[in-house]
Amino acid sequence: MDLHSTYPALVDLRARAQKRIPKFVWEYLDSGTGHEATKTRNRTCLDRIGFAPAILRGEFTPDLSARLFGDDLPLPFGVAPVGMSGLIWPDAEGHLARCAARAGIPYTLSTVATQSPEDLAPHLGPAAWFQMYPPRDEDIRWDMLARAKLAGFKTLVLTVDVPVASRRERQTRSGLTMPPRLTPRLMGQIALRPAWALAMTQRGLPKMRTLEKYAPQTATPLSSTAHVGYLLRTSPDWDYVAWLRDAWDGPFVLKGVLRPEDAQPAEQAGVDALWVSNHAGRQFDAAPASIDALPDIRAATKLPLIFDSGIEGGLDILRALALGADFVMLGRAFHFALAALGPKGVDHLVDMLTKDLISNMGQLGARRLQDLPPPLRLT
Repeated sequence: MDLHSTYPALVDLRARAQKRIPKFVWEYLDSGTGHEATKTRNRTCLDRIGFAPAILRGEFTPDLSARLFGDDLPLPFGVAPVGMSGLIWPDAEGHLARCAARAGIPYTLSTVATQSPEDLAPHLGPAAWFQMYPPRDEDIRWDMLARAKLAGFKTLVLTVDVPVASRRERQTRSGLTMPPRLTPRLMGQIALRPAWALAMTQRGLPKMRTLEKYAPQTATPLSSTAHVGYLLRTSPDWDYVAWLRDAWDGPFVLKGVLRPEDAQPAEQAGVDALWVSNHAGRQFDAAPASIDALPDIRAATKLPLIFDSGIEGGLDILRALALGADFVMLGRAFHFALAALGPKGVDHLVDMLTKDLISNMGQLGARRLQDLPPPLRLT
């Protein structure tokens, strides 16, 4: 079966994913925080970015390559970190890491993933990134960095937009705890999703494997917005950033930047790139759309800019690149694909995004990503 005939767009993968995973898992993956205004705003503001199509440019095959941290990458997008990926689909981190390695694109492992850096070591490609939620304890920091480096992770990503836990009311209403507690309500939802249930039975309930070394796994389930990962972390400051810069000898990225005035101190601290993101609407419900914040941050710095939040296709990737991003990351999208079709869904998504980029660049007469025309503000 040609997957492009049945699942030609991310919306098709999203719809199938919702039918394949239990409701409490879906709520964890799909939800934002508050009224989900920021999540909605991301989509609305992306749709306001347009281009004037080009004509009479002749036949050509667009060059989709991007350059980041001195490396040439075949595509301008990669896999963003998502905590507890293995709750979405068993061995999610392994499937995503292997797909990224095959495609030659970055894969980012979350601190609160269900597999550890050591688990992922055999599956990593050359563009392996490790995302850190900042541990309070210095010894834990040193050990976590050493484990990531030894496993083969080259780039460190510090998430800075979670000074406190968000409430994520929809996620909380679902009844999800960490570790998951299989109440009759949740068991009823699992019974309706036999493929997920069978796969999860074979793999076992997910745990935060990276953090097992540092904190005992409590027998008392905690709220999914107050799990052991939150108990170990701190709210970082610029001194913390300087400490990490000295401790890590590879590319170092700050994730969760929305203000242009943060660019200069990041440059002074030796940061190698800024990641423009509003946590896909999961952290603060009055945040601007990431795409609206991007141009001012671009004007404030020459550092490479990575972008996420709301990306649903190749056209969205081009919108972000045209407004100043150097690279784009997708989180939910890859997990929709995995939940929808298993491992083949992830490869399909990469192929789908690639074809969408080629199609839209053809409309714009852009032979390279650097040739994108100035974007327009649509009403």
